[in-house]
Amino acid sequence: MGVGLLALTACGAAGATTTRDDARAPRSTSSVSAIGQLRPAAGRDARPNVIVVMLDDFSMDLVQTMRSVQRMRRAGASYPHSFVTDSLCCVSRSSFLTGQYPHQTGVRTNTSNSGASMLGGWPAFDTHGNPERAFNVRLQEAGYTTGFVGKFLNEYEWVPGRALPPVVPGWSTFNTVFGSAYDGWDFASTSVVDQRMQITQHPAPPASAGAAEKDRAYAGTVIGERALDFLRKGEAADAPYFLEVALYAPHNRTQPEGYYPGDPLFPPMFRDREGERSCGRVACSNLTVDDLPGFGDDPRDNRPRLANGKRARAWNTAGSLRASVAVRDLRDRARMAQSADRLITRILRTVGPDTYVVLTSDNGFHLGQVGLGRGKGTPYDSDVRVPLLITGPGVVPGARREVTSNIDLAPTFEELAGLPPMPYRSGTSLVPTLRQSTLVRQSYAFLEHTQQTLTGGDPDAAFSGSELDRIPSYTAVRSRTALLVRLDLDPRPGRTTWGYEFYPYKRQAYEKRNLVANRQWRDEVALLMARLAAFDACHEVGDESVSAACRTVTQ
Repeated sequence: MGVGLLALTACGAAGATTTRDDARAPRSTSSVSAIGQLRPAAGRDARPNVIVVMLDDFSMDLVQTMRSVQRMRRAGASYPHSFVTDSLCCVSRSSFLTGQYPHQTGVRTNTSNSGASMLGGWPAFDTHGNPERAFNVRLQEAGYTTGFVGKFLNEYEWVPGRALPPVVPGWSTFNTVFGSAYDGWDFASTSVVDQRMQITQHPAPPASAGAAEKDRAYAGTVIGERALDFLRKGEAADAPYFLEVALYAPHNRTQPEGYYPGDPLFPPMFRDREGERSCGRVACSNLTVDDLPGFGDDPRDNRPRLANGKRARAWNTAGSLRASVAVRDLRDRARMAQSADRLITRILRTVGPDTYVVLTSDNGFHLGQVGLGRGKGTPYDSDVRVPLLITGPGVVPGARREVTSNIDLAPTFEELAGLPPMPYRSGTSLVPTLRQSTLVRQSYAFLEHTQQTLTGGDPDAAFSGSELDRIPSYTAVRSRTALLVRLDLDPRPGRTTWGYEFYPYKRQAYEKRNLVANRQWRDEVALLMARLAAFDACHEVGDESVSAACRTVTQ
């Protein structure tokens, strides 16, 4: 990788300049095949445009607060059984970009290991060859204009005085916004010109500035304006485009103190901080712990069981949030989501009839459910189930029964672009379900999680404490109505103690009691155990083709 002159600007003002060159040759090539389902204007490429809005830590309890979600539900396909491979940001986003499980991407945690191995973050994503396997590389090769705006991956970072990160292949426009944007203000973003990385500083207005001025400098505003600039150009062009808009909302800030005095842990725009309707469609006073299924439930009966049915070591022992804290955070998260809601509405109004819009999240979030604190990382419904809504040409409105995972989106985008999905993708394209609302091909989703103590330094640690460190490594299988988790309760390297948890969701919407040893559920537990065993046999990594047997484990 060559290192040249860096161009550095302060938003609207010239500054010292530096750049980084980076030219990587993508590993895969492909031919383009038209899908022949759209009838564009003469001279325009027949293939559709695709936009993905990726929310950050957006949990299902916030869906009710967003008008854009309700609009997309009425107009398009919704997938109520949509899950992520791991309820950790970087691990999940890596699976989204590649259509692969964590054991294939090699990205196991949010941050890298200081030792010889790379377990997480951008270093692991890069080291294991994922940038070249990402779906955007194929779309760009096939003639798509590809754009990325917003949050990328943990540890893909830059601070003044340090070397720039490399140019990521496969993006025609790459406006990543670095992690200082977690706090809402005073951050830097990138652009790439002639394979040279350029940095733009976005300084925060002083504390004495008015609310409107501060809101114009808010991370969500900056990301939104750049995304809309890309869309306006894309809608006017002849070539099809793909755009990912990766927002920071409703993620918590990561510094102990807010950027401005009085900033809450989940900092919304100033326009969304006051009034009963600042929480969106639902009055703020109506958002309570009743919107957090399992809040206040005693976690002692969730204790894992050994294979012989005996009680194993309990891991969920730290204690739950106070109700007042959970409600405060829930309302602030709803307020924070309103800037995303407005942007999604603007996107829906901007795009033409030949454009698919996808809304989803990297993972969910818990606020005191099932005796937990504040955070993510568990296999529980609050953390692994995410919204997935798709609107666009030919999409039949309605809810689907298909069980989906975020690994299904990469092959979906390839098929929409007229490309056969790459053989190393474990996901299954959702395109057939867009036009056949009753089609069901997948009934299971698989989860893989690696305990964060192996790396440390997670950006959420300041407010989640040791919660991520306590959650054991696990593999899990999820159906529409049940969850089976196999946890490694011995964190020592080279040692393993399996513990199991099983929860049916037919009578309650949360993990009320571990019933893995209950004879009433013996047959369903055995079925899910068999699914886990089949998944265990899937050892493909990197660009190795997925076997036929491993393609059927979700059926």
